[in-house]
Amino acid sequence: MVKVTAEEKKLAFQAAKAMDLEVAGVELIRSAKGPLLLEVNSSPGLEGAVAATGEDIAGMMVSAIDKIWIGSVTWQLV
Repeated sequence: MVKVTAEEKKLAFQAAKAMDLEVAGVELIRSAKGPLLLEVNSSPGLEGAVAATGEDIAGMMVSAIDKIWIGSVTWQLV
């Protein structure tokens, strides 16, 4: 498994923020100059991340969103 460096994480967050995205797929490559940004996706595919980690990425995203929105949104059944 590839371990994400602090520099890579910072670049990924900066790229998502620059695109005004709270959820994004950010693709980076490592180079002699440091991490380079390839692209930022507003609707990221999760298959590669799930295959690489074996984790329930979608479930983790839903949990994170729940934590952010609990108390700030009133759900009403119609």
